Amino acid sequence: MAVIKTNSEDTKMLARLMRAEAEGEGELGMLMVGNVGVNRILGNCLDFKNIRSIPQMVNQRPGGFEATVKGYFYQSARDKDIRLAKRIINGERQHPASNALWFFRPAGSCPDTWWDQSNSGRYKAHCFFIPTRGDCPAVY
Repeated sequence: MAVIKTNSEDTKMLARLMRAEAEGEGELGMLMVGNVGVNRILGNCLDFKNIRSIPQMVNQRPGGFEATVKGYFYQSARDKDIRLAKRIINGERQHPASNALWFFRPAGSCPDTWWDQSNSGRYKAHCFFIPTRGDCPAVY
C-alpha cells in the first residue's frame, strides 16, 4: 500500500531522481535516495513544510537535490528504476536512510552532525542525516 499519493508520471520522476543521484551506488543506494525523497513528503517539517508531492519534492528550491540543480536530472526512467521507485512508494525503507531527510557526499568521513541533524550512517559515498523525533515525528 502506498505511503504517499502518486501517479505513473510521479513514479517515473522519483525513479529518475533515484537514478540521477545514486545510479553509481547500485540499487540499494538508489533505494536510499528514494527513502529520503519520500520522507521529505511525509515529514511536513523543517525545510520540507508543505512539500506534498513528488514534483514538489524533486523541484524544491532551496534545499533540493543536486541532480536537479546541477543539470544531471535528464535521463529517462528505466523499467528497473520504476520498480525500485514503486518499492519506496509502497513503504520499503533501507537503513541508514530509513528516517533520513538529508544525504550528501563528503570528501572524507561523515561528520557526526550536519546542520544540527544526526548522522544515521553511511552507504558507500553518501552520509545520511536524520531529524529528531520531536522535530519530524511523521518520518518515524
